Amino acid sequence: MRVILAPMEGVADAPMRALLTGVGGYDLVISEFIRVVDQLLPEKVFYRLCAELAHGSKTKSGTPVRLQLLGQHPQWMAENAQRAIELGSLGVDLNFGCPAPMVNRSNGGAAMLKEPETIYRVVKAVREAVPEQLPATAKIRLGWDDKSRCVEIAQAIEAAGATELTVHARTKEEGYRPPAHWEYIQQIKQAISIPVIANGEVWSREDYLKCQQVSQCDDVMIGRGALAVPNLAHVIKGSQDKMPWSEVLLLLLQYSDYEIVSEKEKYYPARIKQWLKFIAKQYCEADDLFTQVRVLKKTPEILSLLRSLA
Repeated sequence: MRVILAPMEGVADAPMRALLTGVGGYDLVISEFIRVVDQLLPEKVFYRLCAELAHGSKTKSGTPVRLQLLGQHPQWMAENAQRAIELGSLGVDLNFGCPAPMVNRSNGGAAMLKEPETIYRVVKAVREAVPEQLPATAKIRLGWDDKSRCVEIAQAIEAAGATELTVHARTKEEGYRPPAHWEYIQQIKQAISIPVIANGEVWSREDYLKCQQVSQCDDVMIGRGALAVPNLAHVIKGSQDKMPWSEVLLLLLQYSDYEIVSEKEKYYPARIKQWLKFIAKQYCEADDLFTQVRVLKKTPEILSLLRSLA
């Protein structure tokens, strides 16, 4: 089995990827998406959203990172995929699942699920641009507002030459509301021959085992669960129990050290609050801490509080 860290736009940035893969258990990371519209993007854009390119496309702990692209124009997606490979990405992943309204309004992300033919053309162009020995992969949801075409979409992606497919077991309209419909992943897996990775509502080893049984997928991608339980990859693999709150506090401080020295320092208060909201889903102590942090607006105040508790 493989446990893969999901590409959570605006959340799983390079510091967060470094932190979570440092805890360990991950076999692969997918970067935040790079939005492709109508041009070959400059190299600085790739390095900004996938800083690991400068380090062999691996996090500090050595976990490989695959860069993700989002767009709907085959030519420009292919040219940017080629650039990603030239900069060192260990393959390219394509985003056909992002539910963000801003992205969907311009026919990107999950909006592409309405057009399996366009998905086919994009995947085919990218596959032809990426060297054969490197993976060209895709991530989808089950559909825009219904699940009736999920197998058709998956078959189009396979026919276009993709090497594997990740399926988030909800439609765009279902957002992140439980439950995840893992049974549709099983339908997809039975209809195509490339590897299929299950995604959605895996917060514990018990969830993983249920997902594995229903979807018939051994490989899993985790996103929000990884934020809520920082060692969830190990938990899923059965090698560790959920880490104690004292260790989570130390990770919060470590993440703070990463963020306050980066160009995103001004966003630190919002980011740490955002992460605490996820952790609070699994740790009652985090809920109490979030109540205290929520009213703080300055980085030094938040750091002082965290350090007093660690």
